[in-house]
Amino acid sequence: MEIIICFLLFLSFFLFHKIFLSKKIKNLPPSPPSVPIIGHLHLLNKSLHRSLATITDKYGPILYLWFGFRRVLVVSTPLAVEDCLTKKNDIVFANRPRLLIGKLMGNDYSDLPWAPYGQNWRNQRRISTSEILSANRVHSYSDIRFDEVRSMIKRLPGHGSNYRTVEMKSMFFELTLNIMMRMIAGKRYYGEHVKDLEEAKKFQEIVKDTFTLSGASYIGDFFPLLNLIGVGGFKKRLMTLNGKKDKATQDLIEERRSLRSGFTVEEKDKTLIDVLLLLQETEPDYYTDEIIRGFIWVMVAAGTDTSAGTMEWAMSLLVNNPHVIKKAQAEIDVHVEKGRLLDESDINKLPYLHCIIKETLRMYPAGPLLVPHESSEDCVVGGFNVPRGTMLLANIWWIQNDPKLWDEPTKFKPERFEALEGTRDGFKFMPFGSGRRGCPGEGLAMAVVPLALGALIQCFDWERIGEEMVDMSEGLGLTLPKAQPLVAKCRTRQSVLNLISQL
Repeated sequence: MEIIICFLLFLSFFLFHKIFLSKKIKNLPPSPPSVPIIGHLHLLNKSLHRSLATITDKYGPILYLWFGFRRVLVVSTPLAVEDCLTKKNDIVFANRPRLLIGKLMGNDYSDLPWAPYGQNWRNQRRISTSEILSANRVHSYSDIRFDEVRSMIKRLPGHGSNYRTVEMKSMFFELTLNIMMRMIAGKRYYGEHVKDLEEAKKFQEIVKDTFTLSGASYIGDFFPLLNLIGVGGFKKRLMTLNGKKDKATQDLIEERRSLRSGFTVEEKDKTLIDVLLLLQETEPDYYTDEIIRGFIWVMVAAGTDTSAGTMEWAMSLLVNNPHVIKKAQAEIDVHVEKGRLLDESDINKLPYLHCIIKETLRMYPAGPLLVPHESSEDCVVGGFNVPRGTMLLANIWWIQNDPKLWDEPTKFKPERFEALEGTRDGFKFMPFGSGRRGCPGEGLAMAVVPLALGALIQCFDWERIGEEMVDMSEGLGLTLPKAQPLVAKCRTRQSVLNLISQL
């Protein structure tokens, strides 16, 4: 009996949305045939960006879909994305859809990634760009990045003339988490000088569980009535994880607060928590501990997995294309003095290294569909009417891999960016998004990734395990992880043996 009642409720809700809402709006974007209740979900597979590209190829670059009871606009050309994120619609699409993860892990939609467009979001965006992720602030932590990259090089097993095997995924995750946590709280959770192993283990588990659950879909986001009857344990798992996350970040705040009460923290030792606690002293009503916890977790979540994943994809592409490694090594050898590990002052002298990173981001963007947007009012995109409350998915992956826009897009060719140095090439290439809600952490990412990849290329020769090419299959998740972690072989280059011994 309960199943029949639920089905009738679903059918009634579906008919209300489809007949009374959609039919009122004329000139909607093209839409494939849908199935009652589930809409177009039957057309999707586990690789959402690829299945949307398949639908785009058949029905056009601007699509109007139903994910259950949620309206979705999919745009897959530079002009369509530009129409949504700049010009007349930049404010219209500055909102975020209200998904469960934003409610539970985003402090009821108040944290920066999930906050609706308005005064709170503007305040947090200003703080992030002027206080936390400004060019000066990012530069002030350059010693931390260099120290952690040097530590990674020292820990690699490939020292000597023989090739040794190394698993790269964990190595990159440990590197990025250490960098972020030293910037945020002045402590590291992997390698040497870890003061509290138990705390480190707990924090590592929270971060990894966050990435696992963030990459999962919650069916209640698309079928709201299921929230009334309860489905699965996803919501409960998120609530439990959120409690652990809040406790861990509050402990970090209290630790820095206690330290600051004893003496004045020097500018060179100031962490991001110290910066936020200083702001709290001047504006306590706004900079609450809850707001600070939100900033901490956004930094951890946005700054760790994305950069680590980009580096893993880059190294996978490099070991599959050894001629690119040789070319990059030659560039570094010319511009970095012998006997010295490259640092951030060298990065601007290495344009081919930047081309490698851009080509990696083109083929495997960390956010293949960007973070979803939502329209706050009726608008027009590409000549089509789009109703208020429609979720926007910009298929950046397809735009950056579209054969109509790119020559041989499935081939790894860093040289294609040599003619585009310092530009984005319009909206053909936008791995960090664009507009009001573009990623504010681009500067930090582009400080970490070139330094780490450059050091690995400078110090080691790299080979695949066996004759088979590295598996480039994509895994599941919001940040486009590799399905199979990268395992490769490395050995110290003869030209840097003395350098390695002195690290």
